[in-house]
Amino acid sequence: MGIMKPTGTHFNYYHICHRKLWLFANGITMEHNSELVAQGKLIHESTYQNRSDRYREVAIGGIKVDYYDPVKKLIREVKKSPKMEDAHAWQLKYYIYTLEKAGIAGVAGLLEYPKLRQTEEVVLTDDDRTIIPEILESIEGITEQQYAPERKNISSCRNCSYFDFCWTVEEEI
Repeated sequence: MGIMKPTGTHFNYYHICHRKLWLFANGITMEHNSELVAQGKLIHESTYQNRSDRYREVAIGGIKVDYYDPVKKLIREVKKSPKMEDAHAWQLKYYIYTLEKAGIAGVAGLLEYPKLRQTEEVVLTDDDRTIIPEILESIEGITEQQYAPERKNISSCRNCSYFDFCWTVEEEI
């Protein structure tokens, strides 16, 4: 089945769990059942309410950037918690990479954690520009597999919206 154009979510999930990536890419979504996802959406919608006056929503290829300042060439990505900061950073790097590929040079990124009042600058390096096509190829390979990758017991499982899906074991009759 697979995906045509990877989104920021695909890129994020790739860095968290390949099983989660496969499930999401193949139409099995559990985010609507997650209290943590709902909290994240609430933070995203309720924090920076006047931001839409200054920033634009940009959709290019498979990505959708909520807060882009075309004058400063700055993407702002709002997240609930820095627990998955590496995945968040790679998602933002993918956004920057995609904008560069569309001819917009000099884009920078900020990860914002409003509950903690923290901001992290994200920069796309030359090494990242080399790695991203490899990651995209890997994402394609994972999402096009016939079956989901095996589940792994990793620290993020307990708070994952797919936890019940992956860890509920059916009893044999």
